[in-house]
Amino acid sequence: MELVETRLRASVAQSDRLADTASRHLVNAGGKRLRPMLALLAAELGDGAAPEVLEAAVGVELTHLATLYHDDVMDSAPVRRGAPAAHEVWGNSVAILVGDLLFARASTTVAGLGPEAVLIQSRTFERLCLGQLHETTGPDEGEDPVAHYLQVLADKTASLLATSARLGAMFGGCPQDVVDTVAAYGEKLGVAFQLADDVLDLASTGAESGKTPGTDLREKVPTMPVLRLRARATAGTASADDLALLATLDGDLSDDAVLAGAVRSLREHAVLDETRALAARWAQDAVTELDGLPEGTVKASMVAFAEALAERAS
Repeated sequence: MELVETRLRASVAQSDRLADTASRHLVNAGGKRLRPMLALLAAELGDGAAPEVLEAAVGVELTHLATLYHDDVMDSAPVRRGAPAAHEVWGNSVAILVGDLLFARASTTVAGLGPEAVLIQSRTFERLCLGQLHETTGPDEGEDPVAHYLQVLADKTASLLATSARLGAMFGGCPQDVVDTVAAYGEKLGVAFQLADDVLDLASTGAESGKTPGTDLREKVPTMPVLRLRARATAGTASADDLALLATLDGDLSDDAVLAGAVRSLREHAVLDETRALAARWAQDAVTELDGLPEGTVKASMVAFAEALAERAS
C-alpha cells in the first residue's frame, strides 16, 4: 500500500500548475484506498509480488478518484474526505476537467497492462457512467424504486470493486475460476459498502465520515432509508409521522436547521435499522461467494474485509 501511495502521487502530477494542484487535492486528502487494497489482497491468491498487480491497484484508485470529482459536482457536495470538495475551491468546470484528466491517467496506467485489461477498464467505466446516469434520471414508470437503486449501486460502486478484485487476481496469475470468484465477491461487497454508506450519511457526524451529514437528502439523491420510507407510503402502511417526514424531505432543505431535523428523524426511524440489516445481508452474500476458495490467510482476510464493511453501519 505504501508503494501504491507513492505511485498514485506520481501518477496525478501534472506539468500545468493549476492542473497539478487540483489533481493532487483528493489524493492529499487521503481516503480508505479500498480498491487498491482489494486488488493487492486478491493477487495474494497467486503471485502478489507481480509488478503488474501494483499497476492494476494504481489504475483502479485513479479511476475512483476521477469519479469523486464528477460526483461531487453532480451532488453539490461541499466536503469530501474532510476537505472542501474540488468544485468548492476551483469551480465546477475545473473540477470536471480534472476528473477527466485523472480518467486519462487511469487509462494510461491500465493500457500498460494489455488489451484485456483495457477492455475490462472500458466496460467498468461504462457501468460507472450508467450508474450515475440512472441515479440522476431515477426509475422508469412502473419500475421498483428499490430494485432500480440496487442496480445503481451495483453499477456506480460495485463494478469498480469487482474490477479491482478481478485485475488483482488476474495479474497475480490466478486461474479463471478464482478470478471470477473474487470478482463476484467484489460486486456484492460493493453493494454492501454503499448501503453502509447510506447509513453513515445519516448516523455519523461530518467529522467521522468526512462528508456533510444529509448531503444526499438536500440534493434529492435517493438512498435506501428514504426509499424504504417511500415504500411504506406506497403500501399504505406509513404513519402520520412518516408522511410528515416525507413531506419535509420533498420540500426545501436548504435551511441547515430543517436539514438537521430531517437527518435526526431518519436516524431515529426503523428504516435506518432496515438498511443496516440489508447491508449486513449483502456483506454475508459476498462472503458466501468465497466458499470455493482454499482456506487460508487470504480468504480469512477477505471475510474480515466484508464483515468490517457491514460493521461500519452498526
